[in-house]
Amino acid sequence: MTIKSDLGKRGEDFACEYLIDKGYKVIDRNYRKPWGEIDIIARALDKTLVFVEVKTMKESFGGLAPEDQVSKSKLIKTQRAASLYAGHYPEKVDDEKGWRIDLLAICINDYSANNEDCAVKHYENIG
Repeated sequence: MTIKSDLGKRGEDFACEYLIDKGYKVIDRNYRKPWGEIDIIARALDKTLVFVEVKTMKESFGGLAPEDQVSKSKLIKTQRAASLYAGHYPEKVDDEKGWRIDLLAICINDYSANNEDCAVKHYENIG
């Protein structure tokens, strides 16, 4: 496993812990299709199906933040994958609440430390 993929996995693991602590139920991880991927699929407390994009960085360099790494094309691919997932599993989508895409931007300040040294920003309904 490369350092980059290890960092990404660590960020996704932390994101799952964060969501569970906030009362979300994690349904699936790393849903991949040729047209896009979704890092985490979860259900919020209000029953909304949430597709979560996770961006992780080791510290912040030159003012660059993890959320700056979400491109328009990445968001379009995530929207496509989320829409197709929701269409394929309609029983997972609450008719009143529907679904949304969130972003968890995680900055790991000390790579060797435990997750206590991670900063997270949660952006709801980004697309």
